[in-house]
Amino acid sequence: MSFLSEYLDAKRAVVEKALDAFLPPAGEPPARLHEAMRYSVFSGGKRLRPILALAAFELAGGEGDGAIAPACALELVHTYSLIHDDLPAMDDDDTRRGRPTNHRVFGEATAILAGDALLTLAFGIAAADERLAPDRRAAVIRELAEANGSLGMAGGQEADLEAEGAAPGLDAIEFIHVRKTALPLAAALRVGALAAGAGRADLDALTVFGRSVGLAFQIVDDLLDVTGTAEEMGKAVGKDLARGKMTYPGVVGVEESRRRAGELVDRAVGALERFGPRSRPLAEIAAYVAERRS
Repeated sequence: MSFLSEYLDAKRAVVEKALDAFLPPAGEPPARLHEAMRYSVFSGGKRLRPILALAAFELAGGEGDGAIAPACALELVHTYSLIHDDLPAMDDDDTRRGRPTNHRVFGEATAILAGDALLTLAFGIAAADERLAPDRRAAVIRELAEANGSLGMAGGQEADLEAEGAAPGLDAIEFIHVRKTALPLAAALRVGALAAGAGRADLDALTVFGRSVGLAFQIVDDLLDVTGTAEEMGKAVGKDLARGKMTYPGVVGVEESRRRAGELVDRAVGALERFGPRSRPLAEIAAYVAERRS
């Protein structure tokens, strides 16, 4: 097993255990809502965002389990966004990670409530966990809010909806993807660094890494919608083109999209130079993002 596989498996196990403890127990009323929440949280996700947070926490000098609650909060926010993104009013997807989407199993109303409950729980977890000093908890909560609100992920989703069928343009696609994917993923690095009390230089370097990897991740996602298979992706492919969504391959072509993704990964790895060999997990994660098939 490779270094990266072992690292990801070990961190994923820590995150999975913590998520199970933070979520309401299965069967606790309202049982159907809690079942819907757990259905999507434990649907086989990569746990990339919490793992990035834990890696940044350690890289910035954090010790112990001080970042586990913020890391799990990131995953709950991400899961809420996927539940809502799959709804008929948004992307109207029937499958996610090879399984029926939440609203296909529990109905649209319960799916909406499951997303709402996960988002709310995320901020409750971040606020209540006393393993971090109050000032660090406040910084983490602010980061979560800013990266996922109207100036971050939600704003990017709105711009994505408004751009359907519009003439493709590079400025527009970058506006969408920076907010929809790059800022929330950069927030994972920043949350981990803030939990560790990182200095400005370290925080800035991890922000550059996070934004670069986040944008590369989205470009690769766009490419996989064109070149991947439903079996690899665990969801339907080709839907972006069918719906007239603005994507990198649609704007600059497949080969230029690949070149841009590689350039962004190089920029991300370059931002880690100040940390030396300790940055190996993040550097390998960046390479994985560029090479992934799902």
